[in-house]
Amino acid sequence: MSRILRTAAVLPLVPGDAGRHPRGVTIVNVVELRQYTLHPGKRDELIELFDRELVEPQESAGMAVLGQFRDEDDPDRFVWLRGFPSMAARRESLTAFYLHGDAWKANRSAANATMKDSSDVLLLRPSRPGPLVLPGAGRPPIGVITPPGSRVTITLCHLGAAVDEDFVRFFEEKVHPVLAATGAPPIACLRTERAANTFPALPVRTGENTFLWLTVFADAAHREEHRRRLAESPGWRAGILPELHGRLSAPPRHLRLTPTARSRLR
Repeated sequence: MSRILRTAAVLPLVPGDAGRHPRGVTIVNVVELRQYTLHPGKRDELIELFDRELVEPQESAGMAVLGQFRDEDDPDRFVWLRGFPSMAARRESLTAFYLHGDAWKANRSAANATMKDSSDVLLLRPSRPGPLVLPGAGRPPIGVITPPGSRVTITLCHLGAAVDEDFVRFFEEKVHPVLAATGAPPIACLRTERAANTFPALPVRTGENTFLWLTVFADAAHREEHRRRLAESPGWRAGILPELHGRLSAPPRHLRLTPTARSRLR
């Protein structure tokens, strides 16, 4: 099977119906991208605790823990994604987990002791109307400690104004086809959720105009192959990339991530 097909099959995220699918599929309309700066040398400690103690309790409270990662370019950075059916459901789930849940009460001191800063949080929604559908299977059981060989990249684009239909169409018609043709079709595209934070006890970044896409690679070599093919793609550097940069307030930022042993997105 080609790398393109293997990448697309890792974790399909496609439009679907709201609610809980009868076969256990999780519906996500709101996503948090959370980037934590940790005290030096504490990342593995937090990941071991998170994977063992904090995944299932969050999901029991109604959240979807979509993926948790080591940032390859910063040894003290932990990145993770979680999703919710709606902003109202987000309030209910976070209240249940943080204010009333036994798991957080038992583990918060240990978790917080690893963190220098946990305020870098973006609140996002799908770039097109309609939820993302995350299939229920995919996460290894508690006790698995060996991370997969796959890699995940999150590409963040910051705009000077709200992400509009014109930008989404530009991405779909010009950027996406080249990414797919060079071996890295995005599995999800998200944009800033502009609704008010429904759980103020956990702050989120405001005043942001963000568009991002997620890509899964079979391994580090596959990611490097895509980078090379993209650089050699006719029209990318001469046309599409300059146009993309011209629409942004800063150059795109690439989070190069390694999934943890129990990350669902892998």
